[in-house]
Amino acid sequence: MKIFSLIKYPILIFGVASLVYAIPKQDFLTDPPSAKQLQQETIIGEIVYNTLMTSHFSPPELDEAFGKKAFEEFFDNIDYTRRIILSTDIQTLEKYQKGMIERIKSSDMSLFNDAYEILMTRLEELPEIYQDILNKPFSFDAEDFFETDDEKRGWPQTENQRKEIWGAYLKYKVLSRVYEADRRQTKRAEENDTISLKSFAELEEEARKKELEFQEEWMSNYRELNRLDWFAMYLNSIANMFDPHTEYYPPQQREEFEVEMSGQFEGIGAQLITKGDYVVIDKVVTGSASWRQGDLEVGDKLLMVADEGSDPVDVVGMSIRKVVKLIRGKKGTTVILTVQKMDGSRQDIPIVRDVVEIEATFARGAVIEYEGKKVGYIRLPKFYVDFNRNNEVARNCADDVRLELERMKKENVEGIILDLRNNGGGTLDGVVDIAGFFIESGPIVQVQSSGFSPRVLKDRDKNIIYSGPLLVMTNSFSASASEIFAAAIQDYERGIIMGSRSTFGKGTVQNMADLDRMVGFRYNDFKPLGALKLTIQKFYRINGGTPQLRGVIPDIVIPDQFHHTEIGEKERPNAMDYSEISPANYTPWKRNAKQFKRIVQESQRRIDTDSAHMRIDAYARWLADQREETVVSLNFDRYAAKQNEYREKADSFRDIFKIQEPLVVHIPKEKQESMEEQDIEDWNKWNKNVGEDLQISEAVRVLLMH
Repeated sequence: MKIFSLIKYPILIFGVASLVYAIPKQDFLTDPPSAKQLQQETIIGEIVYNTLMTSHFSPPELDEAFGKKAFEEFFDNIDYTRRIILSTDIQTLEKYQKGMIERIKSSDMSLFNDAYEILMTRLEELPEIYQDILNKPFSFDAEDFFETDDEKRGWPQTENQRKEIWGAYLKYKVLSRVYEADRRQTKRAEENDTISLKSFAELEEEARKKELEFQEEWMSNYRELNRLDWFAMYLNSIANMFDPHTEYYPPQQREEFEVEMSGQFEGIGAQLITKGDYVVIDKVVTGSASWRQGDLEVGDKLLMVADEGSDPVDVVGMSIRKVVKLIRGKKGTTVILTVQKMDGSRQDIPIVRDVVEIEATFARGAVIEYEGKKVGYIRLPKFYVDFNRNNEVARNCADDVRLELERMKKENVEGIILDLRNNGGGTLDGVVDIAGFFIESGPIVQVQSSGFSPRVLKDRDKNIIYSGPLLVMTNSFSASASEIFAAAIQDYERGIIMGSRSTFGKGTVQNMADLDRMVGFRYNDFKPLGALKLTIQKFYRINGGTPQLRGVIPDIVIPDQFHHTEIGEKERPNAMDYSEISPANYTPWKRNAKQFKRIVQESQRRIDTDSAHMRIDAYARWLADQREETVVSLNFDRYAAKQNEYREKADSFRDIFKIQEPLVVHIPKEKQESMEEQDIEDWNKWNKNVGEDLQISEAVRVLLMH
């Protein structure tokens, strides 16, 4: 079973040529849907509703409050930018809110049908608005501002107000481009005095031209959506009320989900998600080209993508599918990503494209030497399994971790670090098996389906693979299966958990239900129908608690860049509640309680007073503060000063996560004997990152205090 892991000079410009573009013919207003389309939507709606009510772990009460929230969620889904529809449009549709529950139950699609018609009309109007605005030069000497938080800004009340919002938004976008272009040309001129600088007017005109190209691309993304895609947003305004992990996928999106979730790892090894207008780095795959390069981080917003030697392409507002196509390329070539960091600064990151090595995404071990002693280090990026039973070389996380543990024992290490940072989860079987390597036998996790008593999943193998000191590393992105493992180790008092304030806090299990299979031969004429990702279970610690919302609290808290930023399941709307059940019957590990307390206290004291960790804490506070600043000045001088301040501050925190004297890290001897020269080179790069990691350095010191 899969646990799903689970987006400026103060110059008034005169005499600049306008960017005159013909308004292309739009195709949002098409023929009305066919009777077959309408019937397909009704069939899908009925199946989704019935499945939600009968199979979801904890269906909410469908009262008027539910209907009101679903109504509001629908408009958030179809216009997250707050720049398309008007508040008066929503008011026109409020007549459907009062009886929304009855409409949901009876598959009455009146709200969706009327909203879809209004939405298509509003989308049809947009090109004329943004083209008219971008046809005229901007002045950046006024003291005006733009609210970047769409929710704070709200929907425009009138068409004129919508134009005003678009004007401020596009001015902000062009201002950002002008600043960046000016900064780049100034830097190039400093490096080469033969380069001639473009005038501000030229930069501004080029920026408007690029912004217009971007807006046309943004609109083309909307044109790619068919009626069923919009219908999915309507259904998900209902499904998301059950919990944030329950979601309907129309056929095309389901296919893209399955293909792109793997395809996004090709090229540079980064998982992407969409947040508003931006494609954002959601995960950097351990061992990938991005990970080895070292500068790309979770939370980075992609602004531009360029092949080395070519002009960059603006990707703000572009679909993930198109961004991935730009990023992909021949192995060995370089792609340059321009990103906006969480601190507001911008950075060009060159990454040499590579095929993400399968080996690099699996469990990987290294031996760390410190003060004449050895510590084993195992990085587990996910709890993976290959379900292709006919494949003789199929791998799963339990077998790989067992192999690494056996190698570490041959190296005579004095402790093991199991790194689950950024591990978003995986299979229940893998968690149970791996946790069992460190205990004699007993329960690992409790799983409860709706209406049934909890089921205890146990390790039944009395063999202990490793009985020495154990430390588990976690962070805010350690979720699901990672939380099961960390909780089991903590409840058994088997090892020390070290990480950020808590893990992600996801204590639910999802299943992907294929609607075509559910209906069998019925409705063959209307297939494909899509799929429903549905929360079907909750899992609990063996002590009776659950990671849901609260996560796993580490024994030793070590700061990272998100230390003062609220992250996790508790921040997601409609997350399921925390709950407790009776503890399972288990016997804790016989550890030295006084020694454990001493080790934890000494490490925490060292972290809290260490200058390097204090700098990280300061950086985390600064990052959290920046997230609260959502109003941007549209005056060039003020904007440039703020951006320069961001860059200077960011530079002052550069390399704060690296230690000055790296640890000595090497490949286990048994592994070296079977490696090719290229493999060794890749592993040495990985070892270098391990050796420079400040948190791993502290973990080593903790283990050697036993």
